[in-house]
Amino acid sequence: MARGGKAFKAMAKGAAVVASAVAVIERRRRAAIAADFHEPPIEVPPLPAPAAVPAALPSPREEAATPARAASAAHAAPVPAALPTHGAFGRELHPGRPATPAEAVPWGLRVAAESTWRLLLLGAALYVVFTVVDMLRLVAFAVLASLLISALLEPSVSWLRRHGVPRSLAAGGVFMSGLAGIGLVGWFVVWQVTTNLSTVTTKVQAGVDQLRDWLITGPLHLTQQQITDFANQITKAISTNTEQITSASLTGAQIAVEVLTAVLLAFFTTFFFLYDGERIWNWALRGLPRHSRYAMAGAGPKAWATLTAYVRGTVCVAFIDAVCIGIGIQLLGVPMALPLAVIIFLGAFVPLVGALVTGTVAVLIALVTTTPWTALMVLVVLVAVQQLEGHILQPLILGRAVRVHPLGVVLGVAAGSIIGGIGGAIVAVPLIAVTNTVVTHLRRRNEAGQAVFTALEAAREAAVARAGHAEAPAPAPAVD
Repeated sequence: MARGGKAFKAMAKGAAVVASAVAVIERRRRAAIAADFHEPPIEVPPLPAPAAVPAALPSPREEAATPARAASAAHAAPVPAALPTHGAFGRELHPGRPATPAEAVPWGLRVAAESTWRLLLLGAALYVVFTVVDMLRLVAFAVLASLLISALLEPSVSWLRRHGVPRSLAAGGVFMSGLAGIGLVGWFVVWQVTTNLSTVTTKVQAGVDQLRDWLITGPLHLTQQQITDFANQITKAISTNTEQITSASLTGAQIAVEVLTAVLLAFFTTFFFLYDGERIWNWALRGLPRHSRYAMAGAGPKAWATLTAYVRGTVCVAFIDAVCIGIGIQLLGVPMALPLAVIIFLGAFVPLVGALVTGTVAVLIALVTTTPWTALMVLVVLVAVQQLEGHILQPLILGRAVRVHPLGVVLGVAAGSIIGGIGGAIVAVPLIAVTNTVVTHLRRRNEAGQAVFTALEAAREAAVARAGHAEAPAPAPAVD
């Protein structure tokens, strides 16, 4: 019995120590949970001290009374509070564990993910737009070309209407004058080319003979037989690829028909833009949502002013480029200086790179008709005029009307040429300029509207404060 009593005492002391440790751990865990969720810490009442272990085994009478004391003690002991749980998930909260799975994602990653899917949606929309434009490229290029031509001719129509000329007569007269000017330029180019074609052909043949002599006597030391074999291989390749060449000619004929159709459609559209452009713009505005009409009604004239300034400035810059390069080519003795100047004028409608690209035709003609030194001097003239255009002519003539960085111009021309070829390269920069103007106008309009709203709110709060001050009862006078 004595040995059994000692074992019971040891077990009772161990249970008391374990209970005290568990109580301390539970109290600290609940305090940490409350601090993590910004809640007041949960007050955990201290557990009662362990009862003293009797020195000897209880008597039968005490054993009979033990169940009653245990029941009363269990009834009187405080029940620890239940752990807090999240209302939406019904799970036990844990220190450092977010309330929702979305809170576990880092903020930077969440911003990047939401920005990415928005960019993907915008890219998909642009892809659909470009696909539709590619399907209707004939109509799209005709409309864009007519917009550029209308921006060039519309100031003349407005001037005639301000001086009392009827609208139909003003639009028809300016349109016919523009059409006659374009026809004269085309006739002049064809006339100059046909007039100087025999001379250029003779000089090209002489240049080819010089090139053959250089291949034989130069550092390559080719033989006449090798050159003849190379020429025979070219002839054989042409004869074996007759079907491809024929299909290419058919494709070229189809392209010619498409170009002719686009030109006629552009002329037709240009006339109606000059005659009834204001009504067409009002009709387009009625197709927009009601809350967007006022914003676009203000952005439209600014966009048209930007397009007009761009076209007129580009014509001036292209004319100066063509005159300077044409004079340089004429002084260097290169044949067909005037047709080459006209070609450079047309190519200069592509900013920064158009005159340089079309000027390479003059470099090639100078190379095969004159000496390599003359061709190098023509290239120097092209580069010099290009620097003059980029650093003086464009900032001075276009000024603040078209605010597009040169890097944006180059990237826009490259992207436009990839998407739409030569037509895309021509319309890329004015499209960027007009878009920049519209976006700037809308942003300033939103900023002005926000400023007005803030001022109205401040005035309303001031009025409410004054009204409340006026309605407050005056203090009672002091009684002596």
